Amino acid sequence: MQPETRYARSGDISIAYQVLGEGDMDLVIAFPFVSHLDLLWENPAQSHFISRLGSFARVIVFDRRGVGLSDPAGGAPTLEERMDDVRAVMDAADSKRAALLGMSEGATMCMLFAATYPERTSALVLWGAMARSTAAPDYPWAPEREAVEEAQAELVAPLWGKGATIEIFSPSMADNPRAREFQARFERQAASPMRVAQLLEMFLDTDVRDALPLIQAPTMVMHRRQDRAVNYRAARWLAEQIEGSRYVELVGEDHFPWVGDSNAALEEIEEFLTGVRPGPAPERVLATVLFTDIVDSTRVAAEMGDRRWRDLLEEHQKVVRDRLGQFEGREIKTTGDGFLATFEGPTRAVECARAITDDMPALGIEVRAGLHTGEVELIGDDIGGIAVHVAARISALAGPGAVLTSRTVRDLAVGSAIDFASFGRHTLKGAPDEWELYSVAPTPLKA
Repeated sequence: MQPETRYARSGDISIAYQVLGEGDMDLVIAFPFVSHLDLLWENPAQSHFISRLGSFARVIVFDRRGVGLSDPAGGAPTLEERMDDVRAVMDAADSKRAALLGMSEGATMCMLFAATYPERTSALVLWGAMARSTAAPDYPWAPEREAVEEAQAELVAPLWGKGATIEIFSPSMADNPRAREFQARFERQAASPMRVAQLLEMFLDTDVRDALPLIQAPTMVMHRRQDRAVNYRAARWLAEQIEGSRYVELVGEDHFPWVGDSNAALEEIEEFLTGVRPGPAPERVLATVLFTDIVDSTRVAAEMGDRRWRDLLEEHQKVVRDRLGQFEGREIKTTGDGFLATFEGPTRAVECARAITDDMPALGIEVRAGLHTGEVELIGDDIGGIAVHVAARISALAGPGAVLTSRTVRDLAVGSAIDFASFGRHTLKGAPDEWELYSVAPTPLKA
């Protein structure tokens, strides 16, 4: 489940941060130039990446000032202000010393932090990083300043909020319409066009080369060979300047570590920080889980007889599968008189559940449904995990023709036309704490 968002005070600015995981070490993550802590958990790839880090570390994530859920700020923050923000977040999270994972432009601040505050830096992981953002006579690994300014004026500024940055940062996903749509929404909510222009202008003047010899923390530099945003030669040069650092070059063109083969990156990071390389782990993804079943199926089967009951089940299954196809659901398995299915998005899952329950009275039966969004474990063609268990328990509480959801589903469907009503707090057998549940209003009849 999404961690609680808290705020740390850094001067006059409030910095949004979250803490997850219960590992023996603290790990602070500095994201690329824009981020949004709420949308992080709507992105299955990114949430999987962060959650995996949380399996061996206590992870602290934050939105830099002026971006995402943090306070607005006048102009782009300086590297010094951003270091102050990291210290404020660490203090608020009661973290005396932490490893830093700096990604892309966020890595430059981490390098300077490690050199300035060695007593608070236990290790340094630099992903897709560069020490200087534009080319110089003694630094040919970056684009010319004029080329960056031209790209910003002609490509970034007029296209911000339309998802165009996916071509640079996540090219392997560029042909996926839903991924591009999500990237567009992320851009709009993470930062305004004016803020982006300010951040890019500041980025042009970034140069932390003088700090590199002062880094004392164990350091690993990671880069994908075909990265479109940052030349891999910049990363190789960077590793050469930090004494004792380790350089890891991976295959791929995506700039974000959670896109593409993220498990390869995660295994390297875990081994570097813990000294232990993880064995094969079950694949986990964020999904909305749907359970359905026919109400009073035993009684109905006894009244109808075996043959008529089999015919009814076949018709019921045909209707459900048609609806799953319509709403892009994935059938996992049938459960006798019901279905277990998953969806990439909660809105489609709820709409599908509502359509299924609305269809069934025409067959002379009633179906109930339960939904929950969470991390599921992929086990061949089957799935497992607490999210599956919770969805099953929620379904068992639903009445005839009803669709019940967890609060997580309701929260992630904010902005849709779906009408949720409180169903109260309930204890779900085998699940911790009490759960807020919501019922979904029936589909309005057409005039």
